[in-house]
Amino acid sequence: MTVALVAAPALLLGVRAQTGKRVLTPSQTEGPFYPVELPRDADNDLLANGRLRYTGGKPAWLGGEVVDTDGRPVRGAVVEIWQCDEDGHYHHPGDGNRASPSFQGFGRMQVAADGSYRFRTIQPVPYSGRTPHIHMKVKLGTRELLTTQIYIAGHPGNERDFVWRNLGEAGRSAVTVPFAPGKDGLAAHAPIVVNA
Repeated sequence: MTVALVAAPALLLGVRAQTGKRVLTPSQTEGPFYPVELPRDADNDLLANGRLRYTGGKPAWLGGEVVDTDGRPVRGAVVEIWQCDEDGHYHHPGDGNRASPSFQGFGRMQVAADGSYRFRTIQPVPYSGRTPHIHMKVKLGTRELLTTQIYIAGHPGNERDFVWRNLGEAGRSAVTVPFAPGKDGLAAHAPIVVNA
């Protein structure tokens, strides 16, 4: 009986640990280059802009799941990403609209029933003052749930980047992911946790 009473709190703590809330993905600045005007082609393949095909950079897949703090898929969520081309240019007037016309630069997709998303793009590259990153926004209907940035694990520019450095260790871990070789090119997995 004494053993059972001593074990009971440990069992309860184990249940709490198993049903604990997930940590929110940290919010970060949108940056100055969110599109002023969304492109006509705004699907999840940034390497195809209409009939044009982008051949620069290192092709990569960026995917993951959008879930709430209980781990449930956020059905109906829309994920947007935007980034610069291989030469460090965005499709934005603030960057002189110097990005390659064949690089879509912005993509949007609704998550699947299991919360998953997947974009075809390039591994991000550095540009003046910034480490490589991909901007991301998650929306649900008219609500904006999250704006953040995804970084390359182990990139030497991370430690010098003021936006990355402003995150705590847990926040950095949440948005810094490896871009690893896969069966169809580089791939990165970036799970996203939001208040929905």
